[in-house]
Amino acid sequence: MTDNPKTCVDPYLDSFAQSFAAANYTVGTIRTYRHLARKLGRLMDTAGIAPSALTPERADQLARTTARGPGSKIRFHNLARRFAEHLIDIGVAQPVPLTEAQIARAALLTDYEAYLLKQRGLSPRSIYHVLRFADRFLDHRFGTGLIDLTRLRAADTISFAQHVLACRHPYRDKTVTSHLRTFFQYLFARGATATNLALSVPKAAQRWDARLPRHLLPDGVEAVLASVRSNPRHGARDYAMLLLMARLGLRAPEVIAIQLDDIDWRTGELLVRGKGKLHDRLPITAEVGEALSRYLREERGETTCRTVFVTHRAPHRAFKNGQIINAILKDALAATGQKPVTPYVGSHLLRHSLATRLVNAGASLDEVGDVLRHRSRTSTMVYARLDIDGLRSIAQPWPVAGGVQ
Repeated sequence: MTDNPKTCVDPYLDSFAQSFAAANYTVGTIRTYRHLARKLGRLMDTAGIAPSALTPERADQLARTTARGPGSKIRFHNLARRFAEHLIDIGVAQPVPLTEAQIARAALLTDYEAYLLKQRGLSPRSIYHVLRFADRFLDHRFGTGLIDLTRLRAADTISFAQHVLACRHPYRDKTVTSHLRTFFQYLFARGATATNLALSVPKAAQRWDARLPRHLLPDGVEAVLASVRSNPRHGARDYAMLLLMARLGLRAPEVIAIQLDDIDWRTGELLVRGKGKLHDRLPITAEVGEALSRYLREERGETTCRTVFVTHRAPHRAFKNGQIINAILKDALAATGQKPVTPYVGSHLLRHSLATRLVNAGASLDEVGDVLRHRSRTSTMVYARLDIDGLRSIAQPWPVAGGVQ
């Protein structure tokens, strides 16, 4: 890498690099980002674009004209957008002014977000998905033009639901229609629509209880845990995360949401931030406590983040969502030669495995529900089908000619 010849962005490279240094990025990563920013500067010089005229969209377009280097893990266009945003932050460039339609939509979605948080009590993760579907619906109905909510009709809701559900088959859940109903209930409550269009949203067909819960045998669970623990780079972190799910039945979002202050070492309890903003306290077993302690002492990098489980690479931030656990679990299944019963493998596999083991050991459904922290007995009833011996004892004989034999 060379610093010559000079480019139009050279005066701003130091401040750009310092923004990453303040976030604890490694020296090597910062050097690479600096090199890519200068590469963008050469493209700007060729295209005749001054730093003051650079926008994130123009930076993205310029970067995409260059082929990605072999073995490169950094997306040049993403880095280019970040540099353009940095120029805006330091006052060199000006943000692109929003159109009247964009301002109106932003105001609507901001108010909708406040409604979801204060009135519906949704989690940030749920709010993100609900807002995304609302934005997609507005795109489908109004495009980039001005939004006129008084023009909405029942046919619009049906058209959008059919459009989305037809894109992926089979669709795994009913989130499309449920998110739409929430949006239309909000519009009706705000007086934006004369009728409650939530009543016109069609129901998405879905088969319930068509299969047994996906689970692993006890030996399979132990093989997965042993596999992730042997990873020399971040085995302690991965092992602790999966162990919380395999032993305590935590969900993936609950694992990545654990804060340092949630662990009470003196009483041996863990605060779990569950669904619906409900908090529970669970006892920390010696095995789980040892795994957490080993990760915190030996593997967790230096960071000001209060989240327990952070990224392995600097700046050691909290994970955005639970997809990291899905990836870890899929890699462990492949490494141990275990083939999942279905193509989709989610983090609930370990939670289901724990419930299955409890049922097979003679635990009642109430006890299983307590361990999994179910709020409704209906959620636990799915595991009743795993008690084969119990079901056989209440099964009625099959009717045959001449009566029961």
